[in-house]
Amino acid sequence: MRCVIARFPFDLTKSEVEQSMSGVTPEPVVGLAVTIGRRVYPVMQVGEVITRQNRRDFTSGEMRRALTRLGFTCHDAPPAAPARDTRADESALGW
Repeated sequence: MRCVIARFPFDLTKSEVEQSMSGVTPEPVVGLAVTIGRRVYPVMQVGEVITRQNRRDFTSGEMRRALTRLGFTCHDAPPAAPARDTRADESALGW
């Protein structure tokens, strides 16, 4: 499928994207995320790998549209786990 990312045309297929990301370790997800296989990647990391462009050259919206058109599931990052209250642990120790 032909996708335009950062004003450059790319002919991408779902299998090519999966193959490109197969050996890549996912970074921590902060914004938009995409599920590729069993892993969840930030869309900006996927964009950088498949286009070989700097992340500043394209937007997460461009990547989300392209990846959705290719058949991938894009979603927001899962909410961060709340930080534990360490004061409760200190009072249990009697400090």
